[in-house]
Amino acid sequence: MTSIRRSRRTVTRATAVAVAIAAGSATALTGTASAHSSDDTVKVAPLVKGLYQSSYSERNNVLWATSAVGRPPVTQSALLKIDPRSLKVEKTIVPPVTDAATGAVEAVYGVAVDDEHNTVWTTNTRNNTVSVYSQRTGAHLATLPNVNHARDVVVDERHNTVWASAFTDGTLVAFDSRTLKEKKRITVAGSGPTGLTLNEKTGALYAADLNGDQLIEVTAKSKAPRLIPTGDGPIAVALSKNGKTAYTADQTAGGVSVIDLKKGLVTKSVPTGAGALSVADDDRTGNIVVVNRTAATATVVNPKKGTVVRTVATGANPNHVQITDGFAYVVDKSGAGLDGADQIHRFRVTR
Repeated sequence: MTSIRRSRRTVTRATAVAVAIAAGSATALTGTASAHSSDDTVKVAPLVKGLYQSSYSERNNVLWATSAVGRPPVTQSALLKIDPRSLKVEKTIVPPVTDAATGAVEAVYGVAVDDEHNTVWTTNTRNNTVSVYSQRTGAHLATLPNVNHARDVVVDERHNTVWASAFTDGTLVAFDSRTLKEKKRITVAGSGPTGLTLNEKTGALYAADLNGDQLIEVTAKSKAPRLIPTGDGPIAVALSKNGKTAYTADQTAGGVSVIDLKKGLVTKSVPTGAGALSVADDDRTGNIVVVNRTAATATVVNPKKGTVVRTVATGANPNHVQITDGFAYVVDKSGAGLDGADQIHRFRVTR
């Protein structure tokens, strides 16, 4: 679910925090990253149970997050509209009910913003669908079927295309962001596509293939996907500002791979912590942030040097990172907030 917004009306990485319900539960707390000065202050706020991902809207200056609690029938799920400065929940949108008998809802997991059409897209993993909501009103606009175990979603605003990863059948599904109709499917046999990112200029799509330890590259001109080796267990992917380098969070290896896309080679492997799960690029510095779920940390890496710049302690089980305007937003599944709510953490990537 990921691509970082470079300028207004450009693609944002799907990639998203999650939140469930409980309006008004975002009381802000503050803490500090371990072994760092006050310049490294981390702001922490409890939101709701079941956080998954987040995505930033430059058009509306809003952070959208997703949450879902438990296994089917999932009855507690929400799309949250969050003030990125105060970290307070401004609006809670409950997905439509799918089963009146059980109260099950169309639970939301992955998230990406389309500022060109003022919408927000979610993956509904348990329902094998993706959905579209209005950013302005919060109205549910459409549910699009046949995306098996829909995991991540990413928006290509320039080319009016939205991509979703279907993990269980190795498929990447493209939708038209204007008509909300499916327009393309690409399947790589045996693959398990998870995280997604885009080259905003060319529209090239990159998917982390957890099953194959590789990246799947799809371009407008390619007749077949290009497969690029990565580290062990790639589950998320980000792209450098110039589009020449990819970064994968390698869950099994516990680190990040730096990949030269022209050569199709891993040039550096940097250990970051156990359970590397999400990665995002900071346009301002060229550094990247990797979230390490098992280690309960977020690691700032200089990919050119292949060195760790800084490690920030988070709540237990951090799940996703979004970077915008020099700040990293990390959501966790710690249950450390009021009434067992999960938390969001904000810290400045640059110092």
